Formats: sequence, C-alpha cells, structure tokens
Amino acid sequence: EVQLVESGGGLVQPGGSLRLSCVASGVTFDDYTIGWFHQAPEKAREGVAAISNGDGIEYYLDSVKGRFTISSDNAKNTVYLQMNSLEPDDTGIYTCGLLKGTATYYPPFGSFEYTYWGQGTQVTVSS
Repeated sequence: EVQLVESGGGLVQPGGSLRLSCVASGVTFDDYTIGWFHQAPEKAREGVAAISNGDGIEYYLDSVKGRFTISSDNAKNTVYLQMNSLEPDDTGIYTCGLLKGTATYYPPFGSFEYTYWGQGTQVTVSS
C-alpha cells in the first residue's frame, strides 16, 4: 500500500519559518514528480511547489517564489518544503502528492493529475 506521511507543521508568527517533510513508502520514489499543495480555510487546494526527479526541475507558485524551497532526498524517500518569511495567507493544510509519469499541464499543479496523497499537516501563521 502506498503511503505518504507529512510532518513539520505548526503555529508560527508572520516572518517565521517551517520545514515540512513528506515520507513515502510503497513506491519507487525516483519515478515520481512530487508536489506540495496548500488548502486555505474555505478555499480550493492549490499547488505551491513541485519537483520532478527525472530532470530535477522545480516549480513554484508565484506567491511563494523566493520564500519556499522544495527539495528531495531519494535515498530517504523524502521530500521537503522549506518555508521562510511565512505570511498569514500561508495558513492552511499542506499536503504532498505524487504524480506518476509526465504531467499534462505545467506547472504541475493540477491536483487531478496526482495519484497518491498524504493526510496533510496544518500550518498556522498568526500573531
């Protein structure tokens, strides 16, 4: 069974930092594009960052460029999202997902193309 487990969320003040982790099991991690998605309260899920292991290309939502960094450690079957300069609008549930093969739409933020999902980790940015 494929499982994705996120961790690292929490409560931080604006301007603070968090590092999220997503550990995958039951899959060959190297064969997937991995994405991080954000769902703010009462809003739709939105892709914020992704990395393709095949070519190493990283993708970022404009609103997080320069603040968030995605990276992967294939030996550990883990992907990270380093989040700096956090803002209240970053509040929400962050979920990692795996996309098998080549995405149809780019940047690869279409949640409908992802086949595996974790349960998410809560991030709250508040004073």
